This record gives sequence, C-alpha cells and structure tokens, in this order.
Amino acid sequence: MNTFYIILNVVVLIALIGLLIRMQQKHYSFSKRVFTGLGLGILLGIILQAVYGTGSDVLSGTIGWYNIVGSGYVQLLMMIVVPLVMVSIIQSIINLEKTSDLGKMSAWIIGSLVSTAMAAALVGVGSAAVFDLNAGEIEAGQAEQERGSVLESTLGDIEDESMPERILSFVPSNIFQDMTQDRPTSVIAVVIFSIIVGIAVLGLRRKNPEEAERFTKGVNTVFSVVMRIVTLILRLTPFGILSLISTTVASTEMAGILQLGKFVIASYAALLVMFLIHLVLIGVFGLNPVTYFKKVLPVLSFAFTSRSSAGTIPLNIQAQKNSLGVDQGIANMSASFGATIGQNGCAGIYPAMLAVMIAPSVGIDPFTPGFLIQLVLIIGISSFGVAGVGGGATFAALIVLSSMGLPVALAGLLISIEPLIDMGRTALNVNGSMLTGTLSSRILKKLNWNTFNDKTAVEHESTL
Repeated sequence: MNTFYIILNVVVLIALIGLLIRMQQKHYSFSKRVFTGLGLGILLGIILQAVYGTGSDVLSGTIGWYNIVGSGYVQLLMMIVVPLVMVSIIQSIINLEKTSDLGKMSAWIIGSLVSTAMAAALVGVGSAAVFDLNAGEIEAGQAEQERGSVLESTLGDIEDESMPERILSFVPSNIFQDMTQDRPTSVIAVVIFSIIVGIAVLGLRRKNPEEAERFTKGVNTVFSVVMRIVTLILRLTPFGILSLISTTVASTEMAGILQLGKFVIASYAALLVMFLIHLVLIGVFGLNPVTYFKKVLPVLSFAFTSRSSAGTIPLNIQAQKNSLGVDQGIANMSASFGATIGQNGCAGIYPAMLAVMIAPSVGIDPFTPGFLIQLVLIIGISSFGVAGVGGGATFAALIVLSSMGLPVALAGLLISIEPLIDMGRTALNVNGSMLTGTLSSRILKKLNWNTFNDKTAVEHESTL
C-alpha cells in the first residue's frame, strides 16, 4: 500500500511540473514561474506532512523520488560552477582595459563582503539581546546530545589548523583537485588560479600578441558555450524550486520549531534587519532599493530553497549582469568570492547569536565591549573560506566559538531547526554577494544604469 501512495505523490509532482511547463509555453515570465513553483511547493509540502507525518515510510520514499528533480537540479548547477567561474574570470581579466582595475575590483569586493559580515555580527548580537536568548533554556534530547558530541569531535580537526594555515589553504596546489570542489576553499582556489591565468595572458599580449589573441578567441568561444549550458540549466529552476521547497516543508519537524520558536523568530528578525540594511546601502549609493529588490528576488528564492550559495553562483552572475547592469568581471568575482567569503548569514549573524547565547553558561558577560570587539573581529577574519553549501554555518560557528573559548557542544541543540534557519541564512548570503557586486560596480563607475533602471530587464534573463 505504501508503494501506491508514493506513486500517487510522484504523479502529483509530475502534474505540477506539467503545469509549470504549460506556463512556459504560454510565455509567462521566468519570475512568475519561479514564484508559482515556490508557492505550489510550499502547499504540496504542507499537504504531504499533514497526510503522512514527518518520518513516515511513505514520506521518506516520496522525498527520495522528489530529490531526483530537486537535488538533481542543484547538482547540475554545482557541475557548471567551476567551468563558469574559471572561464568567466579569465575572460573578464583579459578584456580589462587597465590591469590596475583588477586590484581595485578585488579590494572593493572583498572589503565589502567582510565589512557587511562584521555588521551582520552586530545585528546577530542585537537580536540575541532583544529576544533574551539563552542556551540554558533549551532542552537537550538524544539527537541534540549526539549532535553536540559530533561537533566536539569535529572541533578537534579545526583547532589543529592555525589561521595562517587556513589562509594558505586558499592557494591551489592541485587545480584539478579543486575543480572537483574537494575542499571548502576550492572555489577560492579556482578563482586565484583563474586570476593568475588572466594576468599571464595580459603579459603574453605584450610579448606575443598573436598567441594571446588566439588564446583570447578560444576563451571567448568556451565562455559562449558555458553560458549556453548555464541558460539550459537555469530553465529548470521552477521545477527545482518546486521539488526542493516541498521536500523541505514536508520533512521539517514542527515539534522542534515549536520548542525553539523563539530562536527561529530571533534568527529571522536578524536576517530581515540585515536585509533592510542592504537595501539602505543600495539607497545611500543612489540606487533604487525597490528596483533592486524586484530584480534579485528570483535568485533569492532559489537560494532560500536550495540552501546552497555555491549552487546559486550561475543564477547570481546572470542576474547581476542582465538585470542589475553590473560589470561582467565584477559580477563574476563578487558571486564567486561571495560564496566563500563574508557570508552575512552563515558567517556573520549565526555565530554571533550562538556566542551571545552560550557565553553566560560559562560565566561570561557577552555584552562587555571587550567581548563584542573580539567577537566581531574574529567573525570578520573567520568569514574567509566558509563553504557555500549546507553545513557552512556550522563550520563558521565552530571556528568562532572555539576562538572565543566557548563550548561548541551547545550548538548541537539547534539541530532540529537547522534546515529552516539555513534557508534564510543562504538567501542573505547570496544577497550580500549581489549587493557587493552592485555597489562595487557603482563605485568603480562600471554600472550600466540603463539596465539597472529597466524594469523589464529582470525578464531578459529568461530567454529562460
């Protein structure tokens, strides 16, 4: 009988995908199809959980089939990340009018990412204070205790790595290994390699312009092919979002949300405040926050459902260039760096909230100037190299808590609501990278104002 219900649930998903395909044939905009997929996925997830219950065999079997669409889509995006980052950055550098522009771009992008992460830490502290969060109020069940033990064992590996060693890990020693995204810092390593290749081509152009020109033509051709692949994959976005959000909603433990409801509310309050700060920064630099918000919303919707900053890189780059008018080179670098540096949600807000919650349990007042200054500085430094996939926030929290001399096991108390909060954190991470690209392009006078102000430009990505 279970098999019958699983097949029925799969048929329902196929029918909803058919509806989205029909919308595409009727030339509904990409944004409308994305939000339709999001809404239908939420509704489907609620129904699945209400009918079968979290943890049931039918629901587990259904999610396994749904993951073919949802997780399969994310894997396709991850597949194209390395070729896209590599070719895009090489092409951007070899097409620079001045080599000095590269240093300015990198400085503004990295500086903006780290600065906003440190600001996000203060927002996290403020939210923890307003909601009076305290780790001692949370009850630890067996799952939470086991999670705490795992975190403590993981900490041993992290503590053995010094900060210079972490920085050294950014430098590629085997680029083919990093192309497989085998390490948390693989994306940064690929970026560094691509920058080196681009600079080498600029040097070759001065000594042997003919060979440099042949290489440039080859890169431009490969870039065109890669972007075509990206377009083909991004056409699947509404289907991926439908599957991802339905499985997330269906498998979320409501009991855990109710027990830790105050932390969930405090987390999303902090995320919302930081997002509003992003919009204020857009306004301060003379751009329309409403226009910006409308254009980034489809990208944030995917980031929210996929919980993968790295997987969102292709959509991020497309939206920055085609919707916001960001310079191609800046879009490539901000999306790539933003997936592993200065993540406002995972590396900023989350570790700060945990530190404030946990500090009283060991007799430390988290609101003294000394503690807060140390916390913000550590978060800024440790925000380098946080993996842009699920689990990145836990890695960031381990580094920050251990650096502050706080116990890490208490972070395991939040295991039941981790996926729910991680959705919002990932969306903020991605918005941070898009904000960085937009502001850097504005500051360096490379922003295409016509594209940014064109209200229909949000649809141009969608030949999709």
